[in-house]
Amino acid sequence: MELTNNQKAEVLIQALPYIQKYNNKIVVIKYGGNAMVNDEIKKQVIEDIVLLSLVGIKIVLVHGGGIDISDMLKKLNMESKFINGLRYTDKDTIDIVQMVLSGKTNKDLVSLIEAKGGSAVGICGIDFSFITCEKLQSDVDYGYVGKITNINAEPVFNILNEGHIPVIATIGTDGHGNTYNINADIAASEIAATLKAYNLIVMTDVDGILKDVKDPYSLIPEIAVSNVSRLTKQGVISGGMIPKVECCVSAVRKGVEKAIIINGTTKHSILMEILSDKGVGTMFSQVRN
Repeated sequence: MELTNNQKAEVLIQALPYIQKYNNKIVVIKYGGNAMVNDEIKKQVIEDIVLLSLVGIKIVLVHGGGIDISDMLKKLNMESKFINGLRYTDKDTIDIVQMVLSGKTNKDLVSLIEAKGGSAVGICGIDFSFITCEKLQSDVDYGYVGKITNINAEPVFNILNEGHIPVIATIGTDGHGNTYNINADIAASEIAATLKAYNLIVMTDVDGILKDVKDPYSLIPEIAVSNVSRLTKQGVISGGMIPKVECCVSAVRKGVEKAIIINGTTKHSILMEILSDKGVGTMFSQVRN
């Protein structure tokens, strides 16, 4: 049902305090997974991002693109191989990763933002030596998977100050001509900390941290970072949610005001998170519960 003019005005008035609160503040949004697959959801996410940018919030969009990479590898009859949740990236695969993330995925998002009336600049970690990294050292060889060693914030600040939305593909370089694939959650966390962002929003396909995974109504709305270890030991934080939570905790401990895991497949979840007191998802902060 379409809202009346009075109802539309009331919605805007209710949003005003939150717009004022976030005005000129930096919000880093990590975008990926199922929220990038469904065209209708993708359109709503981009509309939310453009709206927030137009009302004076400095949005930095950090994106993954694993599905696009897997699709391209399949077309080229190349295997997608994962070890401990990370894509094994050999020399041939890193060329495809760079081509897909920095080219197709990144520029598709820039195009969508522009089509919705926003202004965006797409970059990857190689541009301006934005993300410097080294090979990820582990008991297992992940190939050309990188560990971030430095982030040069200047190009992102320049893009923001010129009124554009930076759209960042998480490819890095070691400064010696080698290119590395970087986990987008980790990159978003490090970027948020370096930019001293007010907020980090990590989009996934679940509502947040649940006390009971079988009960969708058992969402924990806020967790102090000091309580994360206990909840992990209890099994409340488990599986694929552990690395996402670790990224949120890292960002908060490095000075980001708060980090939130939200369900990116929920309609207008970004707006509901920023433009309301209750928000959505699970927020991580220094505050003790």
